[in-house]
Amino acid sequence: MKRRSFLTSTVATGAALTILPSRSWGKSSKNGTLQLAQIGCGRMGRGDMQNAMSMGSKEGLNARVIACCDVDSARAASAGEVVKKFYGGKGESEVEVAIYTDYRELLERDDIDGLVISTPENWHALVGIAAAGAGKHMYIQKPLTYSIPEGQALVKAVRANKVVLQTGSQQRSDIRFRQVCTIIRNNWLGKLKKIEVEVPTDRGEAHGEPGKPPANLNYDMWLGPCPDVPYIEARVHPQNGFGRPGWLQVQRYCLGMITGWGSHMYDIAQWANGSDVDSGPTEIQATGEFPDRGLFDVHVGYQGDALYDNGVVLTSRNGSPGVKFITEDGWAYCSRGKMDCSDKELLRRQPTDGETKLYTSQNHMGDFLSSARDGSDPICPVEVGHRSNSVCVLHHLSMKLDGRKLKWDPVKEQIIGDDEANAKLQVPMRKPYEI
Repeated sequence: MKRRSFLTSTVATGAALTILPSRSWGKSSKNGTLQLAQIGCGRMGRGDMQNAMSMGSKEGLNARVIACCDVDSARAASAGEVVKKFYGGKGESEVEVAIYTDYRELLERDDIDGLVISTPENWHALVGIAAAGAGKHMYIQKPLTYSIPEGQALVKAVRANKVVLQTGSQQRSDIRFRQVCTIIRNNWLGKLKKIEVEVPTDRGEAHGEPGKPPANLNYDMWLGPCPDVPYIEARVHPQNGFGRPGWLQVQRYCLGMITGWGSHMYDIAQWANGSDVDSGPTEIQATGEFPDRGLFDVHVGYQGDALYDNGVVLTSRNGSPGVKFITEDGWAYCSRGKMDCSDKELLRRQPTDGETKLYTSQNHMGDFLSSARDGSDPICPVEVGHRSNSVCVLHHLSMKLDGRKLKWDPVKEQIIGDDEANAKLQVPMRKPYEI
């Protein structure tokens, strides 16, 4: 079957796990330009795209955005104008950028080497699996997927097709988080005993009456695997401007701050604990508040407790986003813009031979571009993004089960002795948008 027909037939029914002949560069060479496409051109997508263009202009990275895609044609076109303005500002008189409203058409292009995927997370797995099958490297916004089974499928697709995936957990490329994790991983403060995670709190409420979707929005495709419900702008995204979209507080599209910020903070917790690649907690218990807020139905306040098989206790609550590590002999703390430690000298200490030296990335997008060029794993590869998100999803599931304690097997990735909870890990997907 011709490649174009094969892609169309398989991807049209969602993102079947297909394995196509992989290639790192399509028609470009390792000395040429890494050609990128932006999928999802909303608030985060525009920022990600601008970051990709900026880093792609750096010496040695040499990457360029040549296409933009969004189910909202107005947003796709607006992103295209941003691309033209960026390269025009560098002296180019004629800038070509292709505009798409269906990512499947974009994936058929052999001259596109990599993708920046900034859609709502209910679409991450579907686009990511199809992209892997098409041999595209990808940067995917966090949380990596909506559900744990989706994450498992994405891990398999990425590895089967030998493509590079960078999860958008950019805190790993911040020296503050890396230094604190280095302190903990090397036991410079003694054995790790406890990790305290804080994330922000969702607020507000939303209301609105069902109406006809605007002509520029493919609403059925925007819904994708989610149930078919009437269009209400307040739970999709604003048609004027790029303010915070309503879907971030609607549970079927996003689980709320537990994944929105939890994926960042649990990622750092797992990195320091050395459980970020193929492990996770063995017990999770959490409670959450779900008041009536109109269209918004994600949790607001929450608190959780988890346990790792090495005896480390993980506690979670709402507050100022950050992570604190408590050890036998002291503590260390990191947040955006700050790091601190009970022994200030350790904030400057560097590992010596024989000690743990963590992956160093100066810029998260730049690390993705460099890894795509080399065909090597970036600082936050697919397994790490999946495992960090799994911690978030398990906390959320415990909340929804009224604080039930879940016993988790991180090797088999199954809940032990609770068939009801295990069944809830699998989130139904609306046809034809299925894995």
